[in-house]
Amino acid sequence: MISPLAALVAIVGFAPAPRPSSPVLLQDTTRGKAVYVKWCAGCHGETGAGDGPGATAMLPRPRNFTGAVYKIRSTASGQLPTDADLLRAIDEGLPGSAMPAWNTRLSDAERRNVLAYIKTFSSFFADTSQHIVALKYSSEPGSGTGDAALKTGRQFYDSIGCRKCHGDQGRGDGPSAPTLKDDAGFPIYAADLHQNWRFRGGASAADIYRRLRTGLDGTPMPSFSDLIDQKFLTDDQLWRLAQYVRSLSPAEAPEVRDVIHAPQVAAVPASPFDSAWARVSSYWFPLVGQVIRKPRWFAPAVSGVWVQAVHDGKTLALRVTWDDRSKSPDSTWLPFAQRVVESVADDDSTPPKAELWPDQLAVQFPRHLSDGMERPYFLMGGPTDPVYQWRWASAPGAGRVLAGVARGIDRFDTLTTALAAQVTYDDGQWRLVFTRALATPDTADEVQLEAGRAIPVAFFAWDGSSGEHGSRMAVSTWYFLALDRPTPPSVFISPVLAMLVTLGLGLVVIRRAQRRGTARVGR
Repeated sequence: MISPLAALVAIVGFAPAPRPSSPVLLQDTTRGKAVYVKWCAGCHGETGAGDGPGATAMLPRPRNFTGAVYKIRSTASGQLPTDADLLRAIDEGLPGSAMPAWNTRLSDAERRNVLAYIKTFSSFFADTSQHIVALKYSSEPGSGTGDAALKTGRQFYDSIGCRKCHGDQGRGDGPSAPTLKDDAGFPIYAADLHQNWRFRGGASAADIYRRLRTGLDGTPMPSFSDLIDQKFLTDDQLWRLAQYVRSLSPAEAPEVRDVIHAPQVAAVPASPFDSAWARVSSYWFPLVGQVIRKPRWFAPAVSGVWVQAVHDGKTLALRVTWDDRSKSPDSTWLPFAQRVVESVADDDSTPPKAELWPDQLAVQFPRHLSDGMERPYFLMGGPTDPVYQWRWASAPGAGRVLAGVARGIDRFDTLTTALAAQVTYDDGQWRLVFTRALATPDTADEVQLEAGRAIPVAFFAWDGSSGEHGSRMAVSTWYFLALDRPTPPSVFISPVLAMLVTLGLGLVVIRRAQRRGTARVGR
């Protein structure tokens, strides 16, 4: 099928076409279908209904193109997206979902053509009475990071009900969060506003403002443009709300670094809230679903962990912080967990029945440090090459902490390591501190933590209220922990001594030169 624009060009000949206002130029749906079948149908389905063979493993589900309901648009709520909106989603992908960016995988022509083909799945795009026009957006007011602006934004965060879903501190743990589902009935998570790099519509205050104006059609997230029309708030005040939401995330998206540096301190902090942690660098490590061992898990609820570490020459303290919408086990979230396990495909013939599973975290090391780069299998080792792990599970009180040897996902043998842990849960966030002696008597199974060595480390997390337990978990790859040695005084003293010696020699040379000059003048 040739698009009307392509046919018009063929009839007119080689006359140059006027510059269009849309970035979408010539479109060929026949070629677009070939691109779609190869790259898109696996998730979105042959007929565009969002029911491809990979769809059942995903939350959120792939877009159903037949209904023409799109979350990310520049148009008003209930309206079709512009071609520029669709192209942006294709080009940049949708963070926090399985939709990748295609701008480096497909050519410009392929992306334009597949866009045109996607629109053929819905008759709404062929309706000539539809006038697809982007909303007009105002410019961002200044001083958006000032105290007054953020205070105004917080006031409207409360007054228009954002906290009902997103929670008091914005981590997606509001009282309505366990009840949320999209228009198709699938469970949906309220966005964690502290992770703007996962926002599907963009991470800036301007992007957030546009989402507040347009809403996310097909989800419980409404448009707030009507509140401006009703004079409940002004456009500037909606901007302040967007700026407040933006302020909850780091100034820059976290950079993944391979090495956790643990400085040496006088005394290790055992409490998660010890003020000493504010002076320690924090490292972000992304987690992904465990998709190797059955039953697989493609939709992990924990997207990553923040890690800090210090030591005093004898003891290591490791703090792990991660966002979690619920303090599991929590009966309030049990129906939500059941919807999740029913919605996400399972390798078993029937989906499991949700139970009051705990939240869990595991930190993994090899049992012995290698002089090279050899490491055990990252997914909890194996029968012939096990790994050493610290495991914590939520329970009434401080929870349960264990150290042991894992020989694969299904086998964990507890050790009698003197491992301690303190944990807190507050406003949708866990903070857990492990402490253990660097050296232990059990050198056969317990890693000996040595300063100056690259110590492999990996992380695992489970959100019980999202149906996660056993092999249904979030995992990381191997990273490294480095126990830094204190800088010896000689490093600072030697350069100073060298400078003083150099200065002294210089003065001697200058003095001798001056004496020789005076002697010559006397002659």
